[in-house]
Amino acid sequence: MTARTRTAAVCVTLSLLALLLALIAIGGGDYPLSLPDVVRTLLGGGTPADAFIVRELRLPRVVTALCAGAALSLSGAVFQSLVRNPLGSPDVLGFTQGSATGGLLAVVLGAGGTTAVATGSVLAALATGVAIYLLAWRGGGHGHRLILVGIGVAGILTGVNSYLLVRADIVDAARAVLWLTGSLDGRGWGNAAVSAGALALVAPVMLACARPLAILELGDDPATALGVPVRALRRTALAGAVLLAAAASAATGPVLFVALTAPQLARRLTRASGPNLLPSLLMGAALLLAADVVAQRAFPDHQLPVGVVTGLLGGGYLVWLLARRTRAL
Repeated sequence: MTARTRTAAVCVTLSLLALLLALIAIGGGDYPLSLPDVVRTLLGGGTPADAFIVRELRLPRVVTALCAGAALSLSGAVFQSLVRNPLGSPDVLGFTQGSATGGLLAVVLGAGGTTAVATGSVLAALATGVAIYLLAWRGGGHGHRLILVGIGVAGILTGVNSYLLVRADIVDAARAVLWLTGSLDGRGWGNAAVSAGALALVAPVMLACARPLAILELGDDPATALGVPVRALRRTALAGAVLLAAAASAATGPVLFVALTAPQLARRLTRASGPNLLPSLLMGAALLLAADVVAQRAFPDHQLPVGVVTGLLGGGYLVWLLARRTRAL
């Protein structure tokens, strides 16, 4: 009961934090708006200029950040539960690189629209997921085997992505590099629809799998004895996590380390066992939006891509996590 109360309190706090960050993000910029003006405009009031800036320029970017962050962190939480390892995330396991390959192909081949990039990212991520599944889970599979296969696949796809950039036209290569960095600049309602649609379709299924995933963390044999369909659960969870990561990458580019750090931060706040899917989802939404606010305001004369901020923060967290685990051994 104590753990559930703490988890509920964390979820409410993260929701309020994400709401506050959204209002701050919408109100900032070259045309600043106060928080009451932002709320008034969102509720249908305000001047025509305020309405255009808020609803057409800034709100789509905020919605994209919230949905993409939630999708990435939920994907990371599912992967970490499946492999029973805090290093299990789409970034480490190669799924982000596979999604980037599909989107990069769409950009390099000249079909760089939102629909083409989203389609390429999703299809390539699914193909990567099938390949890793066949290689890692032959004969049952284990978490460490999945991580090792995923790291190898990620290395191969990183080389493929580098080759595509070298072979691309200079203009297409510049666009592709910006997309690969991970950015929310210029994101519209089409980008928001990609991440929000995937989240609306997949998140309920993943949240429904929270209890079976918690049982699966005990091991295959205990889970089977308790009536959990282990193989079906793994396939469903893997497919859902891959779709979430692919949709987020299609909307924002392959933003790194959100899927790795958000579930761990959520687990540390709740202090609860199990995958902590809902707290992770809310943590990822708040984390990516906070990173975007920092990216926009850290240097007044130049906005950073959000992927730069998440890379710096997430890379530091990964180094700390590895150092801590090394000392524990």
